[in-house]
Amino acid sequence: MIINSINPYTQAIIAEHEVLTNAQLTQKIERADKAYKSWRTTTFQERANKMKKLANILRAKKEELGFLITSEMGKILSEGIGEVEKSAGNCDFYAENAEKMLKDVYYDTPFKSLSVYDPSGAIFAVMPWNYPFWQVLRYAAPAIMAGNVTLLKHASNVIGCAKAIENAFLEAGFPEGVFQQVTISISQVETIIASDIVSGITLTGSEMAGSSVASLAGKHIKKSVMELGGSDAFIVLDDANIEKAATVATQSRMLNAGQACICAKRFIVTEKVVDEFTSAFARKIAELHQGNPLQNGINMGPLAKLEFAETLSSQLEKSLQQGAKIIVGGERENCNFQPTLIDFVDSSNIAFQEETFGPLATITRAKDEMDAVNIANNHRYGLASAIWTEDREKAYRLARKIEAGNVFVNSLVRSDSRIPFGGIKKSGYGRELSEIGIKEFMNMKSLIIE
Repeated sequence: MIINSINPYTQAIIAEHEVLTNAQLTQKIERADKAYKSWRTTTFQERANKMKKLANILRAKKEELGFLITSEMGKILSEGIGEVEKSAGNCDFYAENAEKMLKDVYYDTPFKSLSVYDPSGAIFAVMPWNYPFWQVLRYAAPAIMAGNVTLLKHASNVIGCAKAIENAFLEAGFPEGVFQQVTISISQVETIIASDIVSGITLTGSEMAGSSVASLAGKHIKKSVMELGGSDAFIVLDDANIEKAATVATQSRMLNAGQACICAKRFIVTEKVVDEFTSAFARKIAELHQGNPLQNGINMGPLAKLEFAETLSSQLEKSLQQGAKIIVGGERENCNFQPTLIDFVDSSNIAFQEETFGPLATITRAKDEMDAVNIANNHRYGLASAIWTEDREKAYRLARKIEAGNVFVNSLVRSDSRIPFGGIKKSGYGRELSEIGIKEFMNMKSLIIE
């Protein structure tokens, strides 16, 4: 079986990747088992030296790797290069902090008692195409620094990126089997999850994919972390800095052609400022240039696959039939979807209820701040939200009422190596990044000594 890698802008086949046979997959699993027995005994310093070298390799090759990202999934070149740089930064962060994060914890008891953190085995990762380097290094750097090994099933349209990451690990001196990408079919996923060496599963992807993989993890009694869909609320209150809010709104919705779970998607604005905000938002969206992601002056490339563009077009059409109005954009040619803003989207509208994975922004009108919070919480997803107000005390009070894993005030929603990241509701469970993230796939072992 062959998987084609297709450039989303030109629609040209740029590479072919052969799916592993069951025998080849078994060899990969056995290699992971062998590597883990050795890797878990290495010191933090040994791991950190290799992780630092990996970060340097990524930085040295950022233009080449950024071009690969653009070729496979279509984001503009500057965003691809920036993604590689951010991935390198995450490698440095865990190289410098993993040992401190996993130090023994002592308890106040009349006898000696403590918890130690041991690596647990191989982590099986199912990762998405929208950030093909960052999503992988986000989980892999902490997992490997902790003494685990990993098997990666990347999205079928970014297998070239998966192979490039594996090559970078090998070039940095990591032993074979510590990081392996596996080109497999969906039917082979359970073979990996069922393997005794696999101790945990991490998935970033759609709600449907998460439900399927989490079910298999439960069946085989394996811990899982799920980072799934999002329809993030961007709340603009009466006293917000409208110009700044509109600038960040445009960046948040249109970055990566709107293809991110943490993109703001539902712009909930109080009645007093909704017209002013919508006008500023529309003006900034209209200034964007969509087209060839390798061309200077282009702010947004194509969507990653033709089927994604067709789905978004269908959602837009149904939304308009349900009463929404186009303010700007709305046109599409193949994978090229123009940045679009629609107004008068209520909570029954398809563009409110479903995750829209592309450059489609929606305006929902709220009576006041509490109505805005209630509208934001009236959703199946709970990944992240943003609140815009000049009153910091009000922002804190309202942020505590938001049902989401992350709330940002007067700021772009983003992931940061130092801060836990993850969602609630249908957006998943568990946390990545920070000290919390590295401990997700550790065995916290209690020792009691009398």
